[in-house]
Amino acid sequence: MPKMTTQTQARPLFAAKLTPHRSLGRKGVRLVIVLMAVLATIPAIIFFSMGAWPIVGFMGLDVALVWWALSASQRDGKRYEEVTLWPDQLELKQVDGVGKETLSRFNPYFVKLVVDRDYNERTTGLHLRTRDRDVVLGEFLNPDEKSSFAKAFGTALKKARV
Repeated sequence: MPKMTTQTQARPLFAAKLTPHRSLGRKGVRLVIVLMAVLATIPAIIFFSMGAWPIVGFMGLDVALVWWALSASQRDGKRYEEVTLWPDQLELKQVDGVGKETLSRFNPYFVKLVVDRDYNERTTGLHLRTRDRDVVLGEFLNPDEKSSFAKAFGTALKKARV
């Protein structure tokens, strides 16, 4: 008889992978930087020919700073969170843009999903809270995604407690 692992013995009650939305991919970043460099070259040549050569360096610095900001945004876009709810345990795996993992485990009977809302009743924050811990969940999601996740996860958490 084949050996059974925990993954084949039971399926989780709820499993979700939360990722931030990225509207600009790696090719898009390259295109923006090339386009910006080309467009910065035209006035740089004019200023250089007029004798205002220090301005050329500042225009190059602008392109470098935009490249740095877009690269940081791309790196941050690699972060994700995995939420897995078992009948006896809730696992939250948070991975940042560099790849550093943080694994938190909770007892579903003692954890509470706290939903923060603004004055228009839009979801602004999600927390997993116990007596001694408070973990922010899905910080990078937009309000609609947070609300949708809160409904689905809240329902599954209630089922796990029954």
